[in-house]
Amino acid sequence: MIRAFFIKSFLYLFAVLPLPVSHAIGSLAGLALAWIPGRTRTVTRTNIKLCFPELSPGEQRRLVTACLRETGKTLFESGALWLRPGPSTLKLVRGVDGIEHVENALSGGHGIILATPHLGAWEAAGLYCASHYDITCLYRPLRMQELEDLVRNARNRAGGNYVPTTSHGIRTLYKTLADKRAVAMLPDQEPQAGTGVFAPFFGIPAYTMVFLSRLTIKTGAPIVFVWSERLSFGRGYHLHFRPALDATYTDDLDTSVAAINQVVENMIRECPAQYQWSYRRFRTRPQGDAPLY
Repeated sequence: MIRAFFIKSFLYLFAVLPLPVSHAIGSLAGLALAWIPGRTRTVTRTNIKLCFPELSPGEQRRLVTACLRETGKTLFESGALWLRPGPSTLKLVRGVDGIEHVENALSGGHGIILATPHLGAWEAAGLYCASHYDITCLYRPLRMQELEDLVRNARNRAGGNYVPTTSHGIRTLYKTLADKRAVAMLPDQEPQAGTGVFAPFFGIPAYTMVFLSRLTIKTGAPIVFVWSERLSFGRGYHLHFRPALDATYTDDLDTSVAAINQVVENMIRECPAQYQWSYRRFRTRPQGDAPLY
């Protein structure tokens, strides 16, 4: 209860501060994470070493520091993205490219699936898509129940409809696509045991959800990927829409899932510092493989 009170106070404070100030404070907090030993730094270092073996040790260290600075910005920008009035927050989106992929997908008459990985300011991407495409989005409920209403209302305020990862939520996604509307989800979260397959991600077997592939194969709805680039000096955000690879739509799940991971990887390589490398993406290993964390 006390912890939730302090988190809410933190969010409301940073909702009123200018975004450049929030990002500056977040960047300093990220520098502290880079210097202080802890799980966040350790996991980020491990992931960078695994996924960018072509970089020298010095280049890897600099990328780790840049990643942790962006991690700090992710935390401190939450107040603005969740609690400011919707129109005010949407003004932070300074530009958009690739929007023709969304328009082409919607013209097909099957609805559209928007896939937003943990790259850049994904909350800004969700808010923008909710305001323009009336999305129904699948999400995992928070562990801290006291914040659930705040976060759900924040995400819904621009017109989105967020449904939990339950059987009811999944049925809602299918119905939404049957109505030729838009749904959205995060494609790079590790699924529950027994519900995914291993597919390459930066050349490493990563336990990956199959639901996104099944959803597009069963409904015929195309997938368009989107990520929100965090601009320097707190200037706001730029959204990038990217099409799925043709292999995504094959009936072979392994091929489809691998194609989805490839697009996510391609987007990350556009701006590797802004991916959530502190997430233990390779926590589940193929049988017989040693743990990586």
